[in-house]
Order: sequence, then C-alpha cells, then structure tokens
Amino acid sequence: MPEHDLPVPSDPDDAGGSGDDASVGLPPEMADLLRRMTGGADLPPEVLQQLGDMGLGAIPVDQFESMLGQFQAMMNAPDEGPVSESVVTDVARKLVSAAGDSSMGERERRLAAEAGHVADLWLGAVTGLEAPGLAGVAWSRSEWIEGTVDVWRELVAPVGEGVTGALGGAIAAQFANADLDALPPGLVPPGTNPAVVMGQLEPMLRRAGSSMFSMQVGQGLAALAGETLTGTEVSLPLTPDGLLVLVPSNIAAFAEGLEIDLDEVWLYLAVREAARLRLFDGAPWLGPQLLTAVQDYARGIELDTEGIESAMTGIDPTDPEAMQRQLTDKLFAPRPSAAQQAALGRLETWLALIEGWVDVVTDRAATAHLPHAAALAETVRRRRATGGPAEKTFAGLVGLELRPRRLRDAANLFAALEASGGAELRDASWAHPDLAPTAADLDDVLAYVERRTDAPAADEMDAALAELLGGGSGADDGDVPADPA
Repeated sequence: MPEHDLPVPSDPDDAGGSGDDASVGLPPEMADLLRRMTGGADLPPEVLQQLGDMGLGAIPVDQFESMLGQFQAMMNAPDEGPVSESVVTDVARKLVSAAGDSSMGERERRLAAEAGHVADLWLGAVTGLEAPGLAGVAWSRSEWIEGTVDVWRELVAPVGEGVTGALGGAIAAQFANADLDALPPGLVPPGTNPAVVMGQLEPMLRRAGSSMFSMQVGQGLAALAGETLTGTEVSLPLTPDGLLVLVPSNIAAFAEGLEIDLDEVWLYLAVREAARLRLFDGAPWLGPQLLTAVQDYARGIELDTEGIESAMTGIDPTDPEAMQRQLTDKLFAPRPSAAQQAALGRLETWLALIEGWVDVVTDRAATAHLPHAAALAETVRRRRATGGPAEKTFAGLVGLELRPRRLRDAANLFAALEASGGAELRDASWAHPDLAPTAADLDDVLAYVERRTDAPAADEMDAALAELLGGGSGADDGDVPADPA
C-alpha cells in the first residue's frame, strides 16, 4: 500500500476539536465556544461526555451562543441589589415596543402643553392647593417606563429581597442534596465541601434571583404602560416634580367608542392628573406616607418557598423563558399575612382618600367647562371599579395591589366637608397627617365632619348631610355624590 494511503491517526490535541468532541456528540463550533469560556483550555473528555449525554449537542449553536452570552453577562453584571433597574427597563421597553409604541410628535406635545395649562387654570378656581410651574407633556409608553422606573424599583425592592433569598435558598437546597462525588471526574475536585462551593456561588445566585424578579417587574410595568392614561393614574407620585404627564396612545384607546371629542377627553384627564399633582405638592407629607405604606405591604408578602423549590426541581436551565413561566405563579402565597393585611388596609385608605378628593375636585372644575364631564366621570368610575388586565397582571407578577376599595366613602367624605365648610374645609384635611381622615372616619363621615367643624352639627345640617351621603355606604366603590349645590 502506498505510504500516502496509510490512515493518519487523529491528533487529540488538534485545535479543531473534531476528535474527542465528535465522539461525545458536540459540534466543533460548540466545543470552540466552550474553549473560549475557559480561556482556550480544553474541557476534560469526561465533562464533554457528560454535556453530550445531557443533550447539549442537540441545541442549535446560535442559541447556545446566545445562552452563553446571557450567562456571562449575568456573571459580569454589577450587583444592583434585589431589583435591577437595567433589566426592568430593558424587558419593559422591549415588550411595549413589540406591542406597538408611537413616538410623540409636535401635535401631541402641543395638545399636552395646552391641556395642562387649561387644567391648571380651571383647578385654580376650585381649590387652594397649588403645584407651581406645572407643565403638560406627552410621553410614549417607553418614556412612561423610563420616567417612573426609579420609583417602582424603590417600591418593590422589599419584595425583591424576599424573592432573591427564596430562589437562592431553593437552588442551595438542591445543590446541598446532590452527590458531588458522583459528578464526572474533573468537574468538581474530590472531597469538595458543598458549603464552600455554595459560598462561591452565592453572589451568582443572588444576581440570578435579582435578574428573574426584575424580569417580572419589567413585565408588570410593560402591562401598566400599555394602559395608564396619565403619569400618576395609580395614585402614586411616580413622575418628576412639575410634569403633568399624558400618554396619548392610551388616551386614544380609552376614547374609542365614547363618541366624545378627543380634545375634551384630553382636557378631562388633564384635570384629574393636575388635581393629583396639586395634592402631592400641597401635602408634601403624603408622598412619603404612600411609599412607606407600599413598602410595608411589600415586606409582608409571604413567598411560597415550597412552590419555588418545587418549580426548581427538574427545571431546564437551557430554557430561561420556561423557567420564568414556571416560577411566575409560585412566588406569592394566596393568603396574605396579618402584617400584610394591616399594611394593605393603610395603603387602600390612602389611595381611596386621594382618588375621592380628586373625584370631587375634578367634578367642580370640569363640569362648568366640559359638556361630557359627567359621562367621562362615569367611564373612569367603571374602569376603576373593574380593574384592567394590566392592573391584574402587575398584581400577579409583583404581588402589589393598587385598588382603592373605599373610594365612594372617601368621595362622600370630602363632598360632605365641602357642603359644611366650603372648599377651604375640604382641602384643610391635607394640611397635616393628623388631620387626614382614617379608615374609621370613612365608617362615620358625619362624626368626622362634626369634629372638623369644631361644633355640634344642627339637626338641619345632619339631615342635609345624610341626604347627601345617600343613606349608607353600601353602593359601588366608583360612585361619587351629587353636587351639593
């Protein structure tokens, strides 16, 4: 046989990796990616065999490269705490972009500026609370996310702490139960103490937990951004000082089928938003009280640790989307704790008081100027009473409910104050937190009005207020009283 026809043995050190790599079922391109991860060093054949047996070779190379990129980015990313603002923003922006997000043009900017100016003038005639320098602006859905993400991150950080710890604990429990000596030789040194390994992996696990929870927050914010009409429609001080934010894309969807001129819809919603901003500015203690109530509620959330551990069992690390879906419904216990119930009660009272005051003041400011103010008010009441899909999505993903359940009682209370002592008495309740109504005051509006007027109510005033209140508090949360005039 001629010399050149003799078979040439394969070189185990061949840089192309076509020998051992092929024997374990890994494509050469995948082996090259693994070498780049190790700085150019070949993985032991036993490790390659184990990876091949796990089915790694069946994954498309481009998908595997994307997975490695995400893993390396997570490993090298700075620790941003329990909630990663960059992850939240990136996920939320990609989702709203995929759903459709229009950029703002000159027409939208002009309409927002004019609506903000007019709303400010109308409110000046019905309330002494002011918000100096208020400017109307039009934001896209992405801009709403970017403009409010700082506050959201602060609000949900206590939830993120619990989720991150629970996820890390679930992974640690599985790792502690694993037989390290049974792993392929060379992958883990013989006799390795699992506690030592966990100590080395802990930073990575915290970043992984933070990343997963941040993805959920991003999904929740994307859902809210797709429906919110104004900057602070959820009754939280989310936007920068001095900005009256309107979201034209969502306002247009809200106005569909109403048979009301779109400019009138803009003006009505601008009045509502301006009223909230005047309240936040005129009662500077209110914003911190709200944030504290939300954070106390978030800290009380009970995590379903057993559900998380169950979801982690047999999970496919090569499918992060499936992992996310599997964990979404496993994070929050169906029954709130006692501490969470108490915090939720405080939060709902504050939200109801804010929206009740906004309802009354908006009615006074808009009715004299907008022919369809009553119809728009009814539409807003129905929207709020049913709760949109975005609100439910946010509550399911983040565990935070944002519904003012006693709004009717709060609106009646402020209308009763106004009937007794005018707009000054109505607005004076926000002068100090000790003067603000409580949940008990919502149960007995007449007693609160008597206390605020510093004199026993006459029989005539009692009868008038009783008629104003409609004889009870059992009606729908969205109801507001008729104008006492």
